[in-house]
Amino acid sequence: MKDKLKISRPQMIALLNEDLAREFQAIIAYTVYSQTMKGAAYTDIARELQKHAGEELEHAIHIAKQIDYFNGTPVTRPKEVKMSEKAPDMLRFDLENERTTIINYRQRIRQADAMGEYALSEVLRKIIAQEQDHLMDLADALGIDAPSTGD
Repeated sequence: MKDKLKISRPQMIALLNEDLAREFQAIIAYTVYSQTMKGAAYTDIARELQKHAGEELEHAIHIAKQIDYFNGTPVTRPKEVKMSEKAPDMLRFDLENERTTIINYRQRIRQADAMGEYALSEVLRKIIAQEQDHLMDLADALGIDAPSTGD
C-alpha cells in the first residue's frame, strides 16, 4: 500500500498545484458569494464566508510555499468558480468544493508521509482542520448534516 502512495517530487508538485488552483477557486467563490448573497437570512452567513475567504488565502500561501520548497512553480489560475443568483446554490457549491478539498488533502497527507515529507503533512493537517470547520459551517447554513468525506 505504501508503495502505491509513493510518488515523485514532480508528481507532488503537480498535485499541489491542483490543490492551489482549488484554494484560489475558494478565495474567489467566498469573496464573490459573501458580497452577492441577498436577504436578511444570509447576513451572518455572508460575514462568515468573508472570513473563510481570508483563511483560504492563508491556505494558498502555505501550499505555494510547499510547491516552491519542492522546486516547482505555483500555478496562477483558479479552478472554475460556479455562479448562481440563489444563495442556497452558492452554499452547495462551496460545500462540495470543501468536501473535495478535504478528500484530496487526506490523500496528499498519505502521499507526503510515504515520501518522508513530514513537514508537508503537518502543513496539510493544519489546513484540513480549517477546511473541515468550513464544511461544517456550510452544512449548518444549509440546515443539513455534513456530507461524508470518506474516500
